[in-house]
Amino acid sequence: MLRNENESFHAASTMKVPVMLGIFEAVTRGELRLDQPVRVKNDFVSIFDGSHYSLEAREDSDPELYKEIGRELPLENLVRRMIDKSSNLATNIIIEFIGAPKVMELMKQIGAFNIRVLRGVEDDKAYHAGMNNTTTAYDLMLIFKALGERRVISPEASDRMIDILLGQEHNDGIPAGLPRGTRVAHKTGWITGISHDAGLVFRPDGTSYVLVILTRGFAKEKEAQRVMARIARATW
Repeated sequence: MLRNENESFHAASTMKVPVMLGIFEAVTRGELRLDQPVRVKNDFVSIFDGSHYSLEAREDSDPELYKEIGRELPLENLVRRMIDKSSNLATNIIIEFIGAPKVMELMKQIGAFNIRVLRGVEDDKAYHAGMNNTTTAYDLMLIFKALGERRVISPEASDRMIDILLGQEHNDGIPAGLPRGTRVAHKTGWITGISHDAGLVFRPDGTSYVLVILTRGFAKEKEAQRVMARIARATW
C-alpha cells in the first residue's frame, strides 16, 4: 500500500540507517573493524564552504557522548548510539569516517536512487543553502525490505543491523500503535515540522512487514507521533 511514496522529504535522522549500512559494507570488505577504536571529537567541516562547526550537547538526544570527547570508543558503540539514541555527535563522527559518497554508492546498489545523503547533521550553512539529506518513503521501504530479506551486504550483516535497530530507544511512533512487546526494528527522525518513523515490524506468527511513515507540517511532534501510532495500528 503506497501513498505519496515518491514525494521527497527532509530525511532528518532516518539518514542514519544508510550511514550504518555503509559502515557494515566497509567492515565486510575488511576496510574497518567494529571493534576498532575511534576518537570522539566535536569539530566538523561544513560541506557548504569548508568552515568548521561543532554540535551542542543540549540539542542532542545523546548528551552523554559529549563527556567522552578526546577519548576513544569502539566503532560499534558509536554505530549503536547513532541508531538507538539517535546521537548526532556519533553520526557526524561516523559519516566523516566512512564518507557520504560511499553511502550513496551502496544506496544505488540497493535501488534506492532517490535518497540523498550529503552530510552529517547540524551543518547550518549547508542547511540554509538547501544542501540537505533527503529521502522518499519508497526508498526507505526498499532499504528495510532488503534488510528484512537479509540481502544487504550479507545475511550476517543484515542480521547484525536488524539487531541494532531493535534496540531503538525512541518508540513513540510506530511501536506505540502496536501490541505491547511487538518487536520493531526501526529508526525515527525529527526536526522542526518534520517527524518520521520507518522500520520492520515482526508479527508473532513469524511474518514481518515494512512500514514507513514520513510526515511534515504538524505543529507539535506529539501530534505527528499520535498519527503515526494510529497508522501503525491500522496496518497491524
